[in-house]
Amino acid sequence: ITQEQFILASQSLHLQRPGCDPVYPVGLYGWRKRCLYFFLLLLLATMIVNLALTVWIIKVMNFSVDGMGNLQLKQDGIRLEGISEFLLPLYVNEIQSRRDSLLVLRSEKNVTMNARNNQGQLTGQLTVGPEAVEAQCQRLEVRSSDGGKLLFTADEEEVVMTTEKFTVTGSDGAVFGHSVETPLIQARASEDLKLESPTRTLTMEAPRGVEVSAAKGPLKVSGRKDLQLESTEGEILLDANSIQLGSLPLGVYAASAAQASEDQALYEVCVCPSGKIYLSPAESSSTCQAMSNICLWS
Repeated sequence: ITQEQFILASQSLHLQRPGCDPVYPVGLYGWRKRCLYFFLLLLLATMIVNLALTVWIIKVMNFSVDGMGNLQLKQDGIRLEGISEFLLPLYVNEIQSRRDSLLVLRSEKNVTMNARNNQGQLTGQLTVGPEAVEAQCQRLEVRSSDGGKLLFTADEEEVVMTTEKFTVTGSDGAVFGHSVETPLIQARASEDLKLESPTRTLTMEAPRGVEVSAAKGPLKVSGRKDLQLESTEGEILLDANSIQLGSLPLGVYAASAAQASEDQALYEVCVCPSGKIYLSPAESSSTCQAMSNICLWS
């Protein structure tokens, strides 16, 4: 049918068109719109401040592709320049300084380095404190600069020094509380050698003998009380151009006491049964007497 016929037919049927719904405006208006713009501006300002702070931190901390500031990350480890402070324990395999500088470990109290085994047990400890340096380990070794020659070792059994010469430069020398075993004790070329025991005895023993010699000077042996030279299976030999025994007491021969005079020129050296030596006026025969006053009071 034609359009006119359709219109006429619809008018005759009194058909009503469906009503359209009311149209509502879409969007933000009023105070909601203002709040949205305010929050967008605040977010933009925050992003700008964060970006500026990030750039400032990168500039101050000197971030780069190799690391951060004095800290450089390399394939073989970490490299720190300048002074570094660690507030917690540091676990590393090796600490090494630069070739042209020293490695300094500094602490307000002490510096302690620990070594542990696979089970976590403490096997060695080195503590550098304000009063002493303490090392706790089963065996302490000191080697030469090249690491090949062993110079000093210490453990619970003994202390061994493998150097060719041990020098003590103190004015009081070296003090040993117990025995000392050494093949040679020698002083410097321009100094004297003195072995002294102020309050006890001084004993030198060797399975094949003890040799005490002074190649270019005198040898002096002195004691406050008795000086004993004892040989159990051999002899005591005094081999010299002249042997002097000074300050020997003078005994009196009873048979010629009245004939003794101050002009006596020759004397005889006598030995008491106790071993004490004294002088007695020389006569045609021996004037030594076992019952001499010197021997009785010795």
